[in-house]
Amino acid sequence: MRAAVSIRFSPSRLCLLGNGAGLVGPASRRSFASTGASWVNWGFIGLGRMGEHHPFDIHRPARGRVSYPMAKNLRAKIPEGDTLFIHDRNTEATSNFVKEVVTGVEVLGTPREVAQKSETIITVLPGPSHVKNVFHNILEPALAPISPERLFIDCSTIDPTSSREVANAVHCTTQGRFVDAPMSGGVVGARAGTLTFMLGASSRSGHLVDRVRPVLLLMGSKALHLGGQGAGLSGKLANNYLLAISNIAVAETMNLGLKWGLDAKTLGQLVNGSSGRCWASEVNNPVAGVSLGAPAESGYEGGFGIGLMRKDLKMAVQGAGEVGARLELAERATEVYDEVDAQESGKDFSVVYKWLGGKV
Repeated sequence: MRAAVSIRFSPSRLCLLGNGAGLVGPASRRSFASTGASWVNWGFIGLGRMGEHHPFDIHRPARGRVSYPMAKNLRAKIPEGDTLFIHDRNTEATSNFVKEVVTGVEVLGTPREVAQKSETIITVLPGPSHVKNVFHNILEPALAPISPERLFIDCSTIDPTSSREVANAVHCTTQGRFVDAPMSGGVVGARAGTLTFMLGASSRSGHLVDRVRPVLLLMGSKALHLGGQGAGLSGKLANNYLLAISNIAVAETMNLGLKWGLDAKTLGQLVNGSSGRCWASEVNNPVAGVSLGAPAESGYEGGFGIGLMRKDLKMAVQGAGEVGARLELAERATEVYDEVDAQESGKDFSVVYKWLGGKV
């Protein structure tokens, strides 16, 4: 895989390779069927490693903790005879994955090798530059065509514009179909297979959505089609903007209540049984002892990294500016997460409570 650098992804340049016509000549379409059985090959790029830093991004552990169990659930639910090809720059992660899963998995050296051998390829990467670099590696030179055409499902959380650029590069060179499908549900949802996927895909024929949804349900419990290319990411960023704001509000509320002398667990029960209830209060409460298994109970380790929240918040604010949507709380929320990250880098974003001076 190429080193992650800031580049301008150029779909038009890729299209000039031939707009899909004559890219690979009239070679017959390849089938991955084994003799006597129709086994399917799957690809997973961006495995990560639970609890370890990744060369791409110091905040990648949170992504790795989600993508690792996603890949395990995928392997567990596809037919035994199918093969899952995996790739990640973190070779320790791929080695451990093979040891844990044992059968039906093969590690490949590059994203392109994974795409060459697979019909359905899932990518989970830290940011826009990583997604662009990986697909540049995959698409140039053009892949040999297969039947059915390759399906690329990108579960990364990036900006919708970058996703559309990558989709255009895939589609205009006729190297497959590309959809955005970011997920929500965190580490707990990834392990339990209860993630919610937000799908952005053309519904002009309906066939693409029908093909993608069953794949997503191998790793989650819901797959919501939000609209055309990029719509899944727009939904994810809107949701995470709300999450960013509600997380701060819950931290302030718990800090206020405890300073008034209220019991943390009882206050949590009150909020979660009343109109203030939200995910940040019920599932990911920032005070230890309120939400079983929340990062607050382990020194804010694990969970959704503060750096990832900063990234998502900034993308949401940027997108809001592009369409003229007013976000009155965005500026101060951005300042809060910047300041918290400077002090508590790598911790779960609920560490805002500690930054406020809350009792831990």
